[in-house]
Amino acid sequence: MNTDLLLVLGLLFAAIAMFIVNRPRMDAVGLLMIVLLPFTGVLSINEALAGFADPSIVLIAALFVIGEGLVRTGTAQRIGDLLYEKAGDSETLLLILVMLAVAGLGAVMSGTAVVAIFIPIVLRICRNTGGAPSRLMMPLSAAALISGMLTLVATAPNLVVSAELVRQGHAGFSFFAFTPFGIPILVLGIGYMLLASRLLPDRREQVGEQRRAPSLGEWARTYDLEGRAFRLRVTPDSPLVGQRLEGLNLRQEGVNILAIERPGRFATDLIRPSGATEIQPGDVVLIDVRMTPERMRSMREEYRLEVLPLAEGGFFLDRSQQIGMVEAVVTPDSPLVGSTVLQARMRAEYRLTAIGLRHGNTVVGPDLLEETLKAGDTLLLTGFWADIRRLQADGRGLVILNLPAEHADLLPAAGRAPQAIAILALTVGLMVSGIVPNVHAALIGCLLMGLFGCIDLNSAYRSISWKSLVLIVGMLPFSVALQRTGGVDLAADAVVALAGEAAPRVILAVIFVITAMLGLFISNTATAVLMAPVALAVAKEIGVSPYPFAMTVALAASTAFMTPVSSPVNTLVVGPGNYTFGDFIKVGVPFSIVVMLVCVLLIPIILPL
Repeated sequence: MNTDLLLVLGLLFAAIAMFIVNRPRMDAVGLLMIVLLPFTGVLSINEALAGFADPSIVLIAALFVIGEGLVRTGTAQRIGDLLYEKAGDSETLLLILVMLAVAGLGAVMSGTAVVAIFIPIVLRICRNTGGAPSRLMMPLSAAALISGMLTLVATAPNLVVSAELVRQGHAGFSFFAFTPFGIPILVLGIGYMLLASRLLPDRREQVGEQRRAPSLGEWARTYDLEGRAFRLRVTPDSPLVGQRLEGLNLRQEGVNILAIERPGRFATDLIRPSGATEIQPGDVVLIDVRMTPERMRSMREEYRLEVLPLAEGGFFLDRSQQIGMVEAVVTPDSPLVGSTVLQARMRAEYRLTAIGLRHGNTVVGPDLLEETLKAGDTLLLTGFWADIRRLQADGRGLVILNLPAEHADLLPAAGRAPQAIAILALTVGLMVSGIVPNVHAALIGCLLMGLFGCIDLNSAYRSISWKSLVLIVGMLPFSVALQRTGGVDLAADAVVALAGEAAPRVILAVIFVITAMLGLFISNTATAVLMAPVALAVAKEIGVSPYPFAMTVALAASTAFMTPVSSPVNTLVVGPGNYTFGDFIKVGVPFSIVVMLVCVLLIPIILPL
């Protein structure tokens, strides 16, 4: 063992030790290694920094951006919200659907991001069904880890291993090279979790009822809004066609037009009404009315309006991504004091509509428009979220009292989900077809996400996990340094010696176990960086194809089921599932053995030695 190798190994063990104690943080360790490796004389500073120009690094960053586009447009959340409708009260069906949805999304975006999206969805489902979160949270994290075994771009270790193949003169893995292994493991994982989840204790946090924000539905009940909301389509022969709202005087009749749905080129546009808005045939007006049913029927006949059904939930709750509500208190020095709600001209002043009023705890009834406003009154206002935020920033006589719970779930790019899905399909299609390199396809996808408004530059930069990228870049030079100093060959010899004259499948099992065990202490990405060159050297030494050994490292790096610190996705579910360290050992270790057996059995069949 030469001096150069001792220096490189010393730095490597120091990095591992810092990873284990988590001091300093992982990306700082990566930067430290970039700085220190050139002092060994094995690498130049340019070689230590070469990882920043590695195509796999750019590809990983681009995939973070595409995943953020799916989040901002609500694509991921909508998939999650469909689960409860399909599963009903069946915990078994719910577990299956959750794992399938998480694995499917995780195949094309960050598994950590998918878990973060699904945790509140699962908690909400558990509240509705009375189920225990502990029965679903661990299957959730397991599905996210398995998603890393489905496609090339599903997780960073896959890209690292594929890049190492290319670096050593071999062709990299194709987009779906991992799928024949991931699908059987996913099927086994679902079956295993259906059994193992029963072993998890029903630990529900016994906490007092916490104060939470009221929902739009609760406000609709509090202010007695039932029966006041209507969706009316303007027929071609309606006398309203071509007229401006300012000339209709509908407000005096007790009609508030909250928004107008108008067919657009690609989707239905929701228009904010103003006095200059001109009614067009086919428009669907969303209105709040205060009139008798007889007068309502008469008005519909007079203006030739067609009644359309409201979505379940009442007061336009299906439009909560665009239209919201807010409770605001009238201040003592407000110019609104002493005027009636009608005289206050809320629409002209704030671009919001008053649909409810409380004097103290007393809700005002049908005569809302004629009610005189006093200091301390609470108004329920509705309108577009942009106008609510404007009121929040500059109330001018009104102070925001409450925002609804739905405010926390607002999507920055709501309504652009079809574009995001189409862009994702195009990106995956380019990767699969090989028309352009994977990194080129991902960059095209990023630009299209921006062009179609699914993401903006600020959110794109924020979406990238720079910590993960710097960690990978900092660990990549070790691969070159260990190869130059003979460290990779030394490790390969040790693996071969450990396996003796055993069959290649046994050597694959040894590599799998070493990779999975190393992943207990350091990140799976760093594990892939270290083990990929060793696995390829072992394949070269025993004279077999490198692909089965590279695939073994990639799959083993995603087999991080055994402890809550093996992967960020496990760490995320510890609190919501109220898990202990022992829960992961009890459930994760047996499944890791199952995954190893599947991999050792299938890899030599699909990727011949």
